Amino acid sequence: MTGQKILSIGEAMVELSQAPPAGAGGAGDLWRLGFAGDTLNTAWYLRRLLAPDWEVAYLTRVGLGGFSDRLLEFIAAEGIDTAHIARDAWREVGLYAISLSEGERSFSYWRDFSAARWLADDPALLARALDGVGVAYLSGITLAILPEQGRANLLAALAAARRAGTRIVFDPNLRPRLWPDLDMMRAVVSEAAASCDLVMPSFDDEREFFVDADADGCVARYLDLGAAQVILKAGGDPVRFGGAEGAGVVGDLPRERPVDTTAAGDSFNAGYLAARLQGQGIETSIRQAHDLSRKVIGHPGALVREAVASHAAAD
Repeated sequence: MTGQKILSIGEAMVELSQAPPAGAGGAGDLWRLGFAGDTLNTAWYLRRLLAPDWEVAYLTRVGLGGFSDRLLEFIAAEGIDTAHIARDAWREVGLYAISLSEGERSFSYWRDFSAARWLADDPALLARALDGVGVAYLSGITLAILPEQGRANLLAALAAARRAGTRIVFDPNLRPRLWPDLDMMRAVVSEAAASCDLVMPSFDDEREFFVDADADGCVARYLDLGAAQVILKAGGDPVRFGGAEGAGVVGDLPRERPVDTTAAGDSFNAGYLAARLQGQGIETSIRQAHDLSRKVIGHPGALVREAVASHAAAD
């Protein structure tokens, strides 16, 4: 397949991660500054996995301050198109900090006044950004941070783009703390998934918040809602898929003891999409996605250049 445009939609944030302790070559209680966010992570990996004739763009909203300037410079320097990133005179980019314990992450957020919460305020901007896009990618976090009208604007714009030929890819990425209540989270995620070409949930989250009896039940629920295809991630366990192109299970996936699980799902999504867009079948694409993800979790941080390099070498 020849190159086309991919638009990833969501919130990019300033990321603080702990530097190594002084005894390991660090300098005490210091923090490293970076930039990340679930849909930005996926865009970053897609840019590295796809050939140069593919265009990867990002849609968000940032402020006018120094951190926003640095974020924009970072995104552009990584080869991601920033033409659809709006500036906000009153709000700034959000911030989060990562704490790790035995490879598992916990987060502290400062995002209540993040400019990205208003990324879907302008329907005309959304329509321009989605015009001619081959694949549009968003997550449940994208929807969770938006006010009701912005959410409605975005879903309407995606529906119009899909009618025009854009394929919509959605990772539910369930984060209940971002929603007023669980019922709203379930309702909005279900509404969004119903009109998607591909839904990529994570079974651990789905089982907890949608009370699916098993992985097959989770896949069936999304297909019954109207999703055309479902790829169900399972944290290293067998990956199930179902939909218009058939159903099955990909097992025997090698396991990795995580150093940091940040961006495990985001990189898996990018690995799968890149493989499919370049002509690979579902099962091969799942295996390539898993290979990238397990390399990512072997390193600290969300954006792991070493993982991409070793993944490319393995291919």
